Amino acid sequence: MQFKRKINENLYKISSPERYTGNEWNIIQKKWTDDKLKVALAFPDVYEIGMSHLGLKILYHLINKEEDMLAERVYAPWADMEELLRKESIPLYTLESYHEIKDLDILGFTLQYEMSYTNILNMIDLSGLELLAADREENDPLIIAGGATVFNPEPLAEFIDLFFIGEAEAIIIDLLREYKNLKNLGLKKDVILKKLNKLPGIYVPALYQEIYNDDGSIKELIAADGCKATIKKQVVKNLDQSFYPVDFIVPYRDTVHERVVLEISRGCTRSCRFCAAGMAYRPVRERSIPKLIDLAEKALKSTGYDEISLTSLSTMDYTAAKELVKTMSDHFSDRKISVSLSSLRVDKFSVELAEEVHKVRKTGLTFAPEAGTQRLRDVINKNVTEEDIFQAASSAFKNGWSKIKLYFMIGLPTETMDDIAGIAKLAKDIRDLGQKIRRNSKKRMRRIEVSVSVSTFVPKVFTPFQWVKMDDIATIIKKHDYLRENIVGRGFNFSWNDPQLSKLEGVIARGDRRLSKVIRSAWEKGSRFEGWYECFDSDLWEEAFAEHNISPADYLRKRSESEIFAWEKIDIGIPKKFLLAEYKKAKLEELTQDCRFDNCQGCAICGNFAVKLELVGDGKNDVQS
Repeated sequence: MQFKRKINENLYKISSPERYTGNEWNIIQKKWTDDKLKVALAFPDVYEIGMSHLGLKILYHLINKEEDMLAERVYAPWADMEELLRKESIPLYTLESYHEIKDLDILGFTLQYEMSYTNILNMIDLSGLELLAADREENDPLIIAGGATVFNPEPLAEFIDLFFIGEAEAIIIDLLREYKNLKNLGLKKDVILKKLNKLPGIYVPALYQEIYNDDGSIKELIAADGCKATIKKQVVKNLDQSFYPVDFIVPYRDTVHERVVLEISRGCTRSCRFCAAGMAYRPVRERSIPKLIDLAEKALKSTGYDEISLTSLSTMDYTAAKELVKTMSDHFSDRKISVSLSSLRVDKFSVELAEEVHKVRKTGLTFAPEAGTQRLRDVINKNVTEEDIFQAASSAFKNGWSKIKLYFMIGLPTETMDDIAGIAKLAKDIRDLGQKIRRNSKKRMRRIEVSVSVSTFVPKVFTPFQWVKMDDIATIIKKHDYLRENIVGRGFNFSWNDPQLSKLEGVIARGDRRLSKVIRSAWEKGSRFEGWYECFDSDLWEEAFAEHNISPADYLRKRSESEIFAWEKIDIGIPKKFLLAEYKKAKLEELTQDCRFDNCQGCAICGNFAVKLELVGDGKNDVQS
């Protein structure tokens, strides 16, 4: 059923109605016919964040290329819109056709952040569907999910029919077509799910069990008869040959990224031991420069944007970064098209390249030393020296930047208060360096500002630190207090995140199926949009944990090396023994080199998944400069 008239009659009652109207430039509105498989692509956050999500853009255009399929979008409604929908009895609907979600065949969620899980439940409920997969009807849409946090899907296992593990472009169309064919045969949902589970990368949680020990640890993971024991992530082997959209939807309101976004590479082998994405998205694959120029030309023509953002996990690690930036700048400068870099390494080369692409007033540069001492940077395998940091800062100040933002983590494994003191000292030394350069500069410079932002380290699955204990609240607050007292004075800004929110993220990140009950209870108590500071209420979550007699400490504790993890049924291609070896190297403060420019480090992804590094250049003059 469509609710367009009723929706439009009521949108004046809420803030930001443009989030819910659709009709943007480049929107795809296919004719609804019985032969088409209908997919609702759902992002569990507000429109302006979801509209900037590259993965959703790729899926939207990839699915809509198929004549017998259509994809439409739906985003999490803000509190005022939720209230309106419930008051007026309007079910959640898609922006393209205003059809309610129940009219579609599939509701597919992007899992981008653990703190959006209650929004997923809220969107399911607003669609008029039962929360638990086991309670839904035969004709209800199949609910699927995939994305960055899918590598531990267990906290959502009770709510989702099917998870897609890995990079969706690889076989998403095959999955949808197989579902369409099986549904056309009139098979029951449980039979369809068993058949779909045989496809690579597909995980149907109802076909698997977790058996627990008395202490709450996992005793055994059991797969139903005839089901694969592990689910291998899916990998796009060659980015030049993979689909990439150019006719991006252009919204009518401000979003996070208002520019052409070009994914120049995927994957990272720097082996930062805290980084989940660096492990999960291996190996490194780069798009060629001619391909990127071609995509940029088409996207600029289609959207009318005047800026190109080059993006990846680590943009400056593109092995021909200098050539790419120069080629892009030369190619588009006469049309006043600017090129921007989504991230910088902590080195002089990155600053010099940033200087080359900046055509407007310099505002600020962001660097991520991550830790305050060299010892701790070696523990986490950051491969950044203090000399690198000061060279980068010096180059930035000398090239006219007056604002530098520094990102650090607190609570890293083996961290002491000396390491915390190192954050304050490094910030002060960089500020003093900037002030000295400003005093001696012949050019006019704005006042030096150093912003220090600290986040709390959260152990993530499939990283060498998946075994470590997370800092407790009291310890986090003690470190915050020290930094607040010592990063003070003219030229400083200091920010930090809510330790209670970090604690919750830590619980869910390494959670198991028992957390499904907690997440549901927190949602029932009114929890929504936990990632938004004005919405997060830790008391609701404490009540939910207590209600089910589940202790958060059980999920934040140190894990034994022999422990079975809930997420081990997922195979990302990197064996547990490699991650454990990296954990032991961290405790010895030993570094692991980047396999792009050194010997193979033994992560085994290439051999296990029959993939390889796809590099544009040798990179030694760029990445290793």
